[in-house]
Amino acid sequence: MPKESQEELGPDGLPGHDYFLDAVKHIDEAVSNKSIASSAAKGIVFSLVETLGAMVGDPDLPAHLKSGYMGALDLAVELEAKLAKIR
Repeated sequence: MPKESQEELGPDGLPGHDYFLDAVKHIDEAVSNKSIASSAAKGIVFSLVETLGAMVGDPDLPAHLKSGYMGALDLAVELEAKLAKIR
């Protein structure tokens, strides 16, 4: 059964933090299942960390979005550290 569709962008034109959380969880599961090369996972997670870091650093970002993005960034950084231990 297909997943319930989500709005691509919020009313402020920005994606919700759930999209980033889902991306981090998806990569983590793919690495655990060995369905993605660790080097590919590292590249994707690096991009997520860079993107979320830039978004969190934006002074015009509303506070309610910043806290959600910071949570997703923390998870992405944890996954990045986990992937760094994989050869």
